[in-house]
Parts: sequence; C-alpha cells; structure tokens
Amino acid sequence: MKNLYKALLSKINEGSQCIMLTYLNVHNTRKGSIEKKIFLTNHEIEKKSFPFCDDVYEKMCLSLETGKLQMVSVEENKTVLIEPFLPKPRLVIFGGGHIAKPLSEFASRVGFATTIVDDRPSFANTQRFPEAEKVICENFQKSFDLIQLTKSDYVVIVTRGHRHDGIVLREVLNYDLSYIGMIGSRRKVNAMMKELLSEGFSQDKLDLVNSPIGLDIAAITPDEIAISIVSQLISFKNKVVLSKFGKNFILPEFDRSVMEEISTESAIPKAVITILSSKGSVPRKAGAKMVAYFDGRTIGSIGGGCSEAAVLSKIRENMTEKFFCIEHVDMTGDVAESEGMVCGGVMEVLVEIF
Repeated sequence: MKNLYKALLSKINEGSQCIMLTYLNVHNTRKGSIEKKIFLTNHEIEKKSFPFCDDVYEKMCLSLETGKLQMVSVEENKTVLIEPFLPKPRLVIFGGGHIAKPLSEFASRVGFATTIVDDRPSFANTQRFPEAEKVICENFQKSFDLIQLTKSDYVVIVTRGHRHDGIVLREVLNYDLSYIGMIGSRRKVNAMMKELLSEGFSQDKLDLVNSPIGLDIAAITPDEIAISIVSQLISFKNKVVLSKFGKNFILPEFDRSVMEEISTESAIPKAVITILSSKGSVPRKAGAKMVAYFDGRTIGSIGGGCSEAAVLSKIRENMTEKFFCIEHVDMTGDVAESEGMVCGGVMEVLVEIF
C-alpha cells in the first residue's frame, strides 16, 4: 500500500493521468476482502501494457474520459473499482508581493495547486502563503531548476520590477505551457516585446503572453486584480478541459495531503474512506477520500458532520480486521435539517481497512 500510493503520487506529480484498480472479493453485498491494487498511467492504458479483459480496458478509458469512478464485475463475486487520478492544474506565481497573496488564495480555492517563487525570505515563506503547495525562496533564474515546468502548467509573472519580469519571461518562453500572463502597463509591455523580438523570440511565441493580464473588469485593488487574473485562468483551464475531455467531464476530487497520508507507514490500523457515488446535495463528490486511524485521528473529509461521524464510529469498532465494506450515508430529512442543509443527499462510501 505505502509503496503503491507513493509511486502513484510520484506519477501524478510528474503530470501523468493515472488509474487505480482495486480488486474486491465480495463476500456479501456490503463486505469483503481486498485482493490487490494496481495503478497504470494513461500511456500504459493506451498501449494496453497489461493483459486486462476488454471490459476493464473499456471502463478505464471511460473513467479517464469522464473523470468518474467506474466498477466492473470480472468474475463471480469479484469486482474491480476503477478510480481516475488527474493532477490539479499547477499555477506558478513569480513574485510574492501584494497581488500574489490574494491571487494564490483565490486560485487555490478554485482548484489550482499554487507554487510561489520570490527571492526575498520575507515574501517567500509558508506563513505568508499557507494555502500554497510549494513556496520557493530563490533567485528567479535559478528557480527554474526547482520547478520543472510542464505543458499543463499555468504561469503568472507579478515580480517587483520590470527587470525581474523580463528575466522570468525570457525563461518561461522556452516552455510550452497552458498559460502565460505578465502584469505591466501597455507601454512597458510593448517595449519589452520589441526587445524580445530583437533578441530572436518569434512573434507567435510572444502572442501567447497575456499582457495586460487578466479579464478587463476595470480592476483597481490587489484583490480585484487577483480576481481578474483568476477569472482568466479559469477561462483557459475550462477551455482546455472542454476541448480535451468534453462537457461531461468532471475533474476528480484529489487531496494531496490525504494521498501522502495513505503513503505513510502506520503502527496502528487505518481506514481509507472513498465516496463511490452520491445523489442530491452533498458536500463532496465521488472520488473524495479521507483517512481514519484507530486512535481517532483523521485526515481529509467526506463531508463532515454527524453523517461522517456515524461512519467513523461504525468502522472503528471493527478496525482490528482487514477488510472492505460499503456504507450508506444519508443526509436527507432530519439529518439534513440537523446539519443546517437546505436539501440533503445520499452517498455510498467504500471503507478499506489496512
């Protein structure tokens, strides 16, 4: 388990789309044992690198195309759970100043994994950017060795000066990226573009730079500018999703801290809880995970409240055994009212105890 999820997390960090297969031996309709787990990258699936039956390959492809969990029966009393794992789009923000702070916060809330780069310790630290997945304090030019930009990355350049913007942009233009945006007045930006043209950068490459940055909402304050930039990032991200996957695609839930927790050794029993399906108004969608320990500690959430607490209480009674079970979580009626919800929903959750 530990090594498997570490390897999966490593592939996701590299930008790979992955599938995890969990083979479930079903003893009755709600309980059984876990036979094995296998994960594959999208490239391995395309090449059919493993000898799976056609039904499994078909469901794996469907899972990647839709972003949704799939289940397929392969033998009597044996079912395979197919989970898609897609990396969050990464936003690399060069500059840790007054615009970077709200930008990182807002971008994190709408699904970007943010990385902050600045060469000043007072600006590049986790206290200033607690929501960022990574904060790098380094010379801008040297920082590229630590970032390793990929095609799926989004880059925003909001450094403290025109000279630093130019240093970063010259490096960034060497990569094929999903988005490049740079702050600056039209006069300064036009002057820089002429300079870059004279240095040999192509006009086609320079046309990819969004500057002035953000959607035109007449933004003035740092928060307003950050909102305009995030709006443009969402527009680019969703256009990529629509063109690549179609309108029925749903980006799967992915909590890096939960994945890292699954990857760690534990001296006491722990359970991995995954939402298999949901109906109605529920806080988290299918694919969301949490980890629960025998001593009561939890990482992540499947929605919180008394419904989650009831599941945790029920499984903790049996955590000395290794098995899986499927629990029904009801947040309708009285439960929804007690939770203060406008309307409720129901979920099926898979509990794997290791």
